[in-house]
Amino acid sequence: MPTVLSPAAPPSTAPLHEVIDERIGVALQAKGIAPAARASDAEFLRRIYLDLTGSIPTLGQAQAFLDDKSPVKRQQLVDRLLNSPEYARQTQRVFDVTLMERRPAKHVPQAQWEEYLRTSFAANKPWDVLVREIVAADGADANLRPAARFYLDRDGEPNLLARDVGRLFLGRDMQCAQCHDHPLVENYLQADYYGLLAFFNRSFVFTPKTEPKAVVFAEKAEGDVAFKSVFVDGAADQPARPHLPGEKEIDEPQFEKGQEYAVAPADGVRPVPQYSRRSQLPVLLPRGDNVAFRRNIANRLWALMIGRGLVHPLDMHHAGNPPSHPALLDLLGERIAAMGFDIKAFLRELALSETYQRSSELPPGVEALPPDSFAVAPLKPLTAEQLALAALQATGITDVQRAALGPALNEAALDEKLAGNIAPFVSIFAGPAAQPEQDFQATLEQTLFLSNGSVLRSWIAPQAGNLADRLNRINEAPAVAEHIYLCVLSRRPAAEEVVELTTFLQARAHDRPAAIQGWIWGLLASDEFRFNH
Repeated sequence: MPTVLSPAAPPSTAPLHEVIDERIGVALQAKGIAPAARASDAEFLRRIYLDLTGSIPTLGQAQAFLDDKSPVKRQQLVDRLLNSPEYARQTQRVFDVTLMERRPAKHVPQAQWEEYLRTSFAANKPWDVLVREIVAADGADANLRPAARFYLDRDGEPNLLARDVGRLFLGRDMQCAQCHDHPLVENYLQADYYGLLAFFNRSFVFTPKTEPKAVVFAEKAEGDVAFKSVFVDGAADQPARPHLPGEKEIDEPQFEKGQEYAVAPADGVRPVPQYSRRSQLPVLLPRGDNVAFRRNIANRLWALMIGRGLVHPLDMHHAGNPPSHPALLDLLGERIAAMGFDIKAFLRELALSETYQRSSELPPGVEALPPDSFAVAPLKPLTAEQLALAALQATGITDVQRAALGPALNEAALDEKLAGNIAPFVSIFAGPAAQPEQDFQATLEQTLFLSNGSVLRSWIAPQAGNLADRLNRINEAPAVAEHIYLCVLSRRPAAEEVVELTTFLQARAHDRPAAIQGWIWGLLASDEFRFNH
């Protein structure tokens, strides 16, 4: 059941992370739920690195943080990571998958799209500005051509665009309202679906004869939308003009015959209408007073950090699927709009909350807690990209590449060196193209990749400067344990783990290198490595 707080409560001026904890705390108290303890420094360290940079910390970074006695070291780390180039790269990966869902690049090269996103997040471009650019782009402006990938690589198909604009920017998957009002969701209306579709029904992918690769998203001046329910026999067509769900249809200018175009259609000529339906969308959609727009991005960023949306699934905002904490989601939406849709500042507030910093270990004597209570940190399976980058860092391959780059080392150069290693993980661990990422489901193929795959075996084998090579040069077993656990799991080993590893190595003294490789593999294949916890 959703938790409803008093709507009469005065608006708080406290920092957002404090308000989050107050709202979640009140709900937990009302339900008699004791939350998990605060995450250990090691748990927090690994979690925040994976969430904000997409990888795990280096040996030196882990040692420095765990040895730091400062009471504000967590805040300092959050700020440092948010201002790192790795943050922009990770956020680019997250929103690439969110917006394009791993579709193959057809009209806009993947590299150009990724660079557009990366530079946008590096400059901390506000979310409403980014969305405005994406839904306004037609591909003709060279500076914003990458943004047109959202339309062009969906082939400009109106139904697909109506569905995905509704899902990704408003949190409403209205696909089932295409043929009739949604049978299960009261406020997903067929009229609203066609109102969204009407922004796109006059648009099409135009291919210039002189430059076949320079396709653009063009638009005609004519073409109306009408619909009728397949459930009503003899129903008459109902016209629909562009509008956002729940809002009124927009008024449209009328032109005399022959005056509809600024550039008239002709063979090989891209038409330009006097009035563009599609150009109304970037005006109406990314608005601070658009409640659905601001709640959608607040909920998606919450889910990215906390592990589950206040509305779950993310694209099913409707009255029959209310937020677990309605007042909190309202507040988050209002705050992110008031913050100017500053994604970095919003993520910072989430990261500083005690709700984010809870342990993933249940309180003593508790077997389970409701996932929508946010009383315990959920286990988040690493994405394909996170798993690849974490494995590269854990096995020391990233360190080898850093050393090889020498004075030329920077984030972009290192990313280029590592990029080719990510594709095998994407092919095994990512979901199918053109579909939202699915909930975690381990497959036999994934298990075999981790247990016997040639990729990991080659990284675990000793090579100059990697983890196995470094461990082979450490004589004392406790020192080996300290090094290997910090590199792979970003924590120091427990006393019993030191004993286990010492005994293991002593029993295999005749082939110590093979024993070390076996221990590395065991940690990489563990649930502790596979999940962000």
